[in-house]
Amino acid sequence: MTATAKAPLRLAFMGTPDFAVPALAALADAGHEIVAVYSQPPRPAGRGHKTQASPVHRFAEAKGWPVATPVSLKGPAEIEAFAALQLDAAVVVAYGLLLPAEVLAAPRFGCFNIHASLLPRWRGAAPIQRAIEAGDSESGVCIMQMDEGLDSGPIIKCITCPLTPDETGGSLHDKLAELGADALLECLVALRDGAAPAAEPQPREGISYARKLLKAEARIDWRDPAPQIERQIRAFNPWPVAWCEIDGERTRIWSAFLLPRDHRQTPGAILAASPEGIDVACGEQILRITRLQRPGGRAISAENYLNARSLPERMDG
Repeated sequence: MTATAKAPLRLAFMGTPDFAVPALAALADAGHEIVAVYSQPPRPAGRGHKTQASPVHRFAEAKGWPVATPVSLKGPAEIEAFAALQLDAAVVVAYGLLLPAEVLAAPRFGCFNIHASLLPRWRGAAPIQRAIEAGDSESGVCIMQMDEGLDSGPIIKCITCPLTPDETGGSLHDKLAELGADALLECLVALRDGAAPAAEPQPREGISYARKLLKAEARIDWRDPAPQIERQIRAFNPWPVAWCEIDGERTRIWSAFLLPRDHRQTPGAILAASPEGIDVACGEQILRITRLQRPGGRAISAENYLNARSLPERMDG
């Protein structure tokens, strides 16, 4: 990481998914004092639905840090326990719980959030995937001083990240997690040294809300334009993964690219199949599927898929 701390800050870290782990690791590497880690409670996950602790929870336990998993922070006991930590600051990264005013005001410098978009673009739960799905040319991270609104606090620092034509939800997730960790360290060092820039209120224009991802919206509708479906496939890789039905099988589509050509077939018709891919008619233009996954199998190339089975005349998705 690019920034280090000369003297440690007394911090609480509040986060849950993989995206938050690089920031927590960076704080530890920089020598800050992590006095408490908050994460979402363990929940059933995976095929066996066994109860699992979150990635942040597991990382913190491996480091020997105490982990709190309250279902809410609004109760008097939770607020009192947080205030008793006597924090310099709290760092919040994809935590998943709202922080009441008493919690926000408890640390000496306040609570700071790493948000995976160039605010106010894509406030909300799924800014990484919604940016790709919408066809944005860039994304980024913002370090935000938290207030009681939904990702509405003033901004301390932003770092821009251009989106490549083959960007997926997974690749952008990893890039922004590292960028956010770097930006956070820089802001905390400046804060400790009294050199932090004044937080700037977010613009009132350009606000979008990145609603939570749902499995139901991963189903491909071939009546949509091919560019839209191609972005859907990239945005939902690696979760929830775009899918359609092929001969009654629910088939995941992991990658595809646009063929900007017109056609006269009904959407979903299979126009051609070769080792290079499976060409499907869309509401506008054509999509070539290059990597897909049958139920119970692994993701394979279109060539290997075609070697294992024949295709119907059309997709049923």
